[in-house]
Amino acid sequence: MTASDVASGGPLVEVDALRVGFRTRGGTVPAVHGVSFAVHPGECVAIVGESGSGKSVAARSLVGLNARDAVIEAEALRIDGRDATGFSQRDWRALRGRFAGLVLQDALVSLDPLRTVGQEVGEAIRHHRLVPRAHARERVLDTLRAVGMPEPERRVDAYPHELSGGLRQRALIASAMAASPRLIIADEPTTALDVTVQRQVVDLLAARVADGRGLLLISHDLAVVADIADRVLVMERGRVVEDGPAHQVLRRPRAPYTRQLLAAIPSAASRGGRLTGDRSAATGIGTVPPVAAATAPAPPRWSEDDVVLEARGLTKAYALRGPGQERFTALDDVSFRLHRGEALGIVGESGSGKTTCADIVLALTRPDSGEVRLHGRPWSVMTERERRPARRLVQYVPQDPLSSFDPRWTVGQVLAENIHRQESRSQRRDVAVAALERVGLTAGHLTRRPRSLSGGQRQRVAIARALIAEPEIIVCDEPLSALDVLIQAQVLDLIAELRAELGTSLLFISHDLGVVHHLTDRVLVFKDGRVVERGDVDEVLRTPRHPYTHELLASLPGQELRTL
Repeated sequence: MTASDVASGGPLVEVDALRVGFRTRGGTVPAVHGVSFAVHPGECVAIVGESGSGKSVAARSLVGLNARDAVIEAEALRIDGRDATGFSQRDWRALRGRFAGLVLQDALVSLDPLRTVGQEVGEAIRHHRLVPRAHARERVLDTLRAVGMPEPERRVDAYPHELSGGLRQRALIASAMAASPRLIIADEPTTALDVTVQRQVVDLLAARVADGRGLLLISHDLAVVADIADRVLVMERGRVVEDGPAHQVLRRPRAPYTRQLLAAIPSAASRGGRLTGDRSAATGIGTVPPVAAATAPAPPRWSEDDVVLEARGLTKAYALRGPGQERFTALDDVSFRLHRGEALGIVGESGSGKTTCADIVLALTRPDSGEVRLHGRPWSVMTERERRPARRLVQYVPQDPLSSFDPRWTVGQVLAENIHRQESRSQRRDVAVAALERVGLTAGHLTRRPRSLSGGQRQRVAIARALIAEPEIIVCDEPLSALDVLIQAQVLDLIAELRAELGTSLLFISHDLGVVHHLTDRVLVFKDGRVVERGDVDEVLRTPRHPYTHELLASLPGQELRTL
């Protein structure tokens, strides 16, 4: 294959028997075993699999971005019609941006916090000298418009932290698209985004494919893949276990591992059933104790005596930056009750007030008006000294556990913070080990530091820390957004077990309506700081009344997969 072949519609990338390993003191550790695929113009090829399956390693091999200790071999590795097996760093730099654009998972981390959006997007334009310097800003603005960035003339001079998650992701896609590459490599581009922003990102990438560009999509979210991919490769432990047209792989999977991935997608159809079964043993991703049912049985009617927490008329506003700016209302007259053993879901897009509500329930933020009551007694208006004896009753599982852990502490120290002080050292260790094992980790993790763990492992440590206190209420703020589908399924089954055994109440915040439908009993729909719809989760998500709820449901990816 030559460059002329590519121009005439041949593969943009052709990989045959790709093998990638990493040098260690004990030898080379293999990560990718004999992977083969091709990406053509106007085609989306998706590589799916759980964390550690080798999908990102394979993708980064196409742009020369694997670590220095990587050992890469292939029967054939042709990129843009050229043999890339002997590429120098200069060759790779010339390729990146101009031929292949890379979209990474976390825009806030991937974008330079010291550079404006315009500087970030303009880097490839300047590096490849695509237009005269005097015209570079207009080229940047054109690129921002092409990715649907609202008010590009204003956003071009903004810093990443000044943008919402959706706008940051658009800026990251714009930086990958600035040099008009023929191939886009998108590595988990929709992870941790709410459903409306996910839909925007998927539609944006689909439009680029329709324009004739090739897209290599790396994802653990099969629902997103179902909406955009033409072909799907399923990777398990560095090997491709299934490959074929998307409709065939996702609707009629042959490989047991593919069937496990599909069965683990939470939805209305999975409500009341297990997600993991015997999969942990089959896939080697850790063990979680058996779960009696995927959802704890809820009484048909909650009585007044069952109320453990009540929010009354919560309102919270913040002052915006800049002279003459008005106050931003994050919560506006929000009221609800949480009952013993109940799972109450809160859904809504970014900025709708979900996390502000959680902060007030946790007494981390005081409301401007209204109050939270715990067991009928004041909670939000108490001083911290008055509240401290009851703190253990309300625990928290955050979206980003790394930012909530002291980076100097080991996992054992993180867990010890929630263990009763009167316990002996050996007793504290036993309690910590039991909590880790309950969430699929081992005693060996006690001496690890948070930064040495994967995102999924850190989230499980956060859940273990909450469990140690034996709480009555757990507030979960997007606890599954960083987890792949199999680990997510394990955690959901674990949460269900806790409700069934302990009667633990959950305030569960999530952008994933499938998760909320699978797990919770009732749901609150937040928009612009207000509750616009509430009720039984089946009723609200099957027969919504409010237009905004309809919009959220219409944005949900992989509608067909969720009905299987």
